[in-house]
Amino acid sequence: MLKYQIKNIEIKLLKPHEQIQPDHLAELAAEIKKDGILKDPIIVDQNTLVILDGHHRFNSLKLLGLKLCPCCLVDYQSDEIGVGCWREGETISKSDVVVAGFSGNLLIPKTSRHFIPDRPLGLNVLLSELR
Repeated sequence: MLKYQIKNIEIKLLKPHEQIQPDHLAELAAEIKKDGILKDPIIVDQNTLVILDGHHRFNSLKLLGLKLCPCCLVDYQSDEIGVGCWREGETISKSDVVVAGFSGNLLIPKTSRHFIPDRPLGLNVLLSELR
């Protein structure tokens, strides 16, 4: 069973690997601002700080001018974490994800689909704690 560490990390240190959908970003950022909380943490590789899941939440926090991001740190190399592709017939590897995160050559939205057992949900962090 995987153990997770939840930690607020400076937004500028995190490395996205996928582009976002602008319409979804605008809706989500408005919802987060209205609620005054971030409900679920961003899933991040503890070794590289590459974002595995939560690109729209991450970008929403950036758009709202926040400095910190609640992250669930995982060991991406664990065999318990898997990655697939949302689009049928396409494949992606963990290495592809990390390379995209470090190179800045972001993959198109919804390329990777991560399988993370027992991921923490309902964290509900106040935005005032992330300034």
